Amino acid sequence: MELRDIEIFLVLAEELHFGRAADRLHLTTARVSQSVRKQERLIGAPLFDRTTRTVRLTPLGEQFRTDLKAAYGQVRAAIDAARRTARGTTATLTLGVFGPQAYELAPIIERFRARNPHCELLFREVHFSDPFGALRADQVDLQTCWLPVREPDLTVGPTVLTDPLLLMVATGHPLAARESVVLEDLGDCVVPRLEGSAPAYWETAVLPARTPSGRPVPRGPRVATFQEVQAVVAADQAVCVVFAEASRYYQRPGITYLPIRDAPPGRWALVWRTATVTPLARSFADTAHEFELAAAARPPATASDG
Repeated sequence: MELRDIEIFLVLAEELHFGRAADRLHLTTARVSQSVRKQERLIGAPLFDRTTRTVRLTPLGEQFRTDLKAAYGQVRAAIDAARRTARGTTATLTLGVFGPQAYELAPIIERFRARNPHCELLFREVHFSDPFGALRADQVDLQTCWLPVREPDLTVGPTVLTDPLLLMVATGHPLAARESVVLEDLGDCVVPRLEGSAPAYWETAVLPARTPSGRPVPRGPRVATFQEVQAVVAADQAVCVVFAEASRYYQRPGITYLPIRDAPPGRWALVWRTATVTPLARSFADTAHEFELAAAARPPATASDG
């Protein structure tokens, strides 16, 4: 069995969705299916129970994942170590980011790299459907995350991004004709229901369960990725509160972004495992903290600025 096929199996075992697994692996869905069929022929039994609606590991698949995951991690670690030696680097830091945030963090990344020239900085995308899974599985050393984060095993570090909240709506939605909206408007709309393991308190920080007056905010289609959010919004099946970075990086036909006048700004911070934080993770956090202090020391902008 080739290393790539092992990776495909492990990612699919985590996602339990061929499309999401293919997106993470930058492959086609057909390539993922072909690899799984090849593995099942080699083993002689199904690893997944799949229907048109669900994908689940068989008992054999569960055992295979357990046995394979540790061995795969050791092989990857050996390969990464050899690559670092060949490139003259001595250590690796893996940073988890949501969507396009590596672009937003460019000044912090540039300073960190200047201070740690022998460190290889790797990136891994984090999804809102499992905001802390990669961190707890030791797949990233630290990551960005919107606040609040109230997890007893995790440490919240410096704030790295502050972004307004916007309402993403279909261009044909009645609200799209307005210049802005308020949070109370959500009571007349449907917002997506987030799939996965995200804590309720974390989800409602962006998608509130109730309006300021106490009206419930209806939940609609289930979504697990930002692309799925955009799909249901473009189809006018829901509206969604998003961070302003979405309007900077994800302009799509059929979608409009509206300011939310009474929404507090969203804040993103670095988060890491308290018990196993690495020196490089601390170094990256310290670098980010310098930018946080510099931003706090700057005087507020005035109407005459610029």
